[in-house]
Amino acid sequence: MSTTFDDLKARQSKSVMNTYGRYPLALSRGKGTRLYSPEGREYLDLLAGIAVTNLGHSHPELAEAMHAQALKLVHVSNLFHQEEQVALAEALLATWNPEGAGRVFFCNSGAEANEAAIKLARRYMRAVRGEERFELITLSGSFHGRTLATLTATGQDKVKEGFAPLPAGFVTVPAGDLEAMRAAIGPHTAAVLIEVIQGEGGVKPFPAAYLKGVEALCRETGILFLVDEIQTGLCRTGRVWAHQHFGLQPDAITSAKALANGLPMGALLASEEMSRGFEPGSHATTFGGGPLMSVVALKVLEIMKRDHLAERALRLGDYAKALFADLKEANPGKIAQVRGLGLMLGIELAVPGKPVWEKLLERGFILNLTQDTVLRLLPPLTIEQEDLARFAQALGDVLGEM
Repeated sequence: MSTTFDDLKARQSKSVMNTYGRYPLALSRGKGTRLYSPEGREYLDLLAGIAVTNLGHSHPELAEAMHAQALKLVHVSNLFHQEEQVALAEALLATWNPEGAGRVFFCNSGAEANEAAIKLARRYMRAVRGEERFELITLSGSFHGRTLATLTATGQDKVKEGFAPLPAGFVTVPAGDLEAMRAAIGPHTAAVLIEVIQGEGGVKPFPAAYLKGVEALCRETGILFLVDEIQTGLCRTGRVWAHQHFGLQPDAITSAKALANGLPMGALLASEEMSRGFEPGSHATTFGGGPLMSVVALKVLEIMKRDHLAERALRLGDYAKALFADLKEANPGKIAQVRGLGLMLGIELAVPGKPVWEKLLERGFILNLTQDTVLRLLPPLTIEQEDLARFAQALGDVLGEM
């Protein structure tokens, strides 16, 4: 099937709900770190499907694993024991702590993983500890998903417009303000849910002292400490999980995006103690952790470990930040700040962001613009150093023209 971009856009406007501000581009295939339009134009992918295709596109080992499992078993539901799911759970837990302790709940997306974390926190407090604790504290600028509960947890008003009344039991405090969080913790508080680096909020890492302070507050007050690793997890920042940079020990973390390199897959990893909050019938999903998804996700973890992609992300991230720091110096008044960790990078512009983003797209670079002024880079972890240098050169050229 072939069609022009204008025809495709017109057909889409009549058949698909208008929920996305789509880029002026159609994509038909990908290979490694490259994406191609139907006309055959090549683009360097610096977005990875929003931190999803960490191993790049059309990875042959993943395709082979998918094919073999599709011929064996795709879906049976969670009414049955599945070896593939158990193997994946064991492998995931081993990345989280050396003993492999804890339990995993599998689902289909990041929002579902965070929804599960919210439900588990509430049910653990009531069913296990016998306490009427149900409130969740989150941070301004955070993003946790699009379900009613997770968008309420999100610390950005723009995602909540038109959806009132929102669920009760959520409190948002100013990000980075430890005393504001202390003041918000009360007798009904069940947990704190944070990102150690806010992605949708503009690639904003938190200082180690603040993160450790949040964890200490949770321990001091007896509430749960939850970390959203949907975007930061799976080697993106230079460790398998971003919270490991800071020596944090959450009661639970959530994962999705890169877990199956593009197939819909999410997971909630919780401590053995917190996991006691769920029992048969208390939470469920039809598709989560099916054999096909589990086999692919297990292969993703195997490749990440074998190819040392966490270490690679840290090294290339440092290289890219040095390039962008040079650009900042060479273009006074045009770049406000360069920040991030590993290959989760944000270039905050001091000039309007959209014209810069548009010119970069015209030059063949796919990346994201968030918060109007932040160029967000989330490339495949397999990207080459030369490609990062080529992007930096193009960005310098665009800024020089402005």
